[in-house]
Amino acid sequence: MKTYRNLSLRLVAALALSSSAMLAAAAESPARTPGDGPVQVRLARTEDPGDGAWVAARLAAARSATLSTRISATVLEVLVEEGARVTQGQLLVRLSDADVRGQLDAAETALQNATAYERRITELVATRAATPVELEQAQAQRAQAAAVVAGAKATLGYAQLRAPFAATVQARRVSAGDLVGPGQPILELEGGALELQATLSDAEARGLAIGQRARFTANGVTGEAEITALTPGGDALTHRRSLRARVLGMGDGLRSGTFARLEVPGAAPSRAAWIPRSALVERGDLMGVFLAKDGKAVLRWLALGEPVGDRVPVRAGLEPGEAVIDAPGALRDGQRIEVVRGG
Repeated sequence: MKTYRNLSLRLVAALALSSSAMLAAAAESPARTPGDGPVQVRLARTEDPGDGAWVAARLAAARSATLSTRISATVLEVLVEEGARVTQGQLLVRLSDADVRGQLDAAETALQNATAYERRITELVATRAATPVELEQAQAQRAQAAAVVAGAKATLGYAQLRAPFAATVQARRVSAGDLVGPGQPILELEGGALELQATLSDAEARGLAIGQRARFTANGVTGEAEITALTPGGDALTHRRSLRARVLGMGDGLRSGTFARLEVPGAAPSRAAWIPRSALVERGDLMGVFLAKDGKAVLRWLALGEPVGDRVPVRAGLEPGEAVIDAPGALRDGQRIEVVRGG
């Protein structure tokens, strides 16, 4: 018993010495927190409204299509990839068609039988061995069988998807071996010239007309566009009118989906800055951004307008030219930051 008691006393003493040493070491070294060092951030690219009367717009292809099929089938082969240029009528996707071909063979056989039966009834009517009513029934059966054949041939056409116009493949949604159903997107195509799409208030649309030309800027490129469509009335929800304007010239350096600004004579000059969606911070119903000020991240809530593409107008809370942090992530208000230039 003495041996066990001595061993217990020695263990207690060793633990006490170890705890004292750990406490002393902790007292000598100051505590560190993960947020002590500055967080590296990048600034977002903001759009200054400039001095003219401009409205937000988006560049888009004048012609676009999403290819799909009316049948349920397995994809046998996709003959194009994203970015490929295709010509009108070019074969793009092949689907399995064994079921449809079986239906077509059965329909053609039924048509042959109906045609032969009609021929026999016609001969019998000539010899008064059959009645005109029987002939009419035979003719109806033959016409019905012909309609089934025509429907099967039309369905067979949906097993081969071809380009409806000369275009560029923007997206490929399926691969060989996938099972697709009616209406499922398979390929997305864009072709033709570029056009500007915008929504305008009544005041902004005042003075505009189809055929009129207007200046625009997009991605550092300045060009001219001709108005091709302008709705006479406003949308039921936004009360704004839709405008489309075809970009004149080749539009070098421009691509669909790019944010643009269109000059309109009826609009008053706007002082709203435009910021990318990636810079926004959402907290419940509030939307804001982090500003880079004096080496710290400063959270500011904003009043935003209707977004266009990946850009959002700021109606209140931000002045053009203020440094906005892009992709803030888990950044906190007042946290130290270090701005990384470029890239």
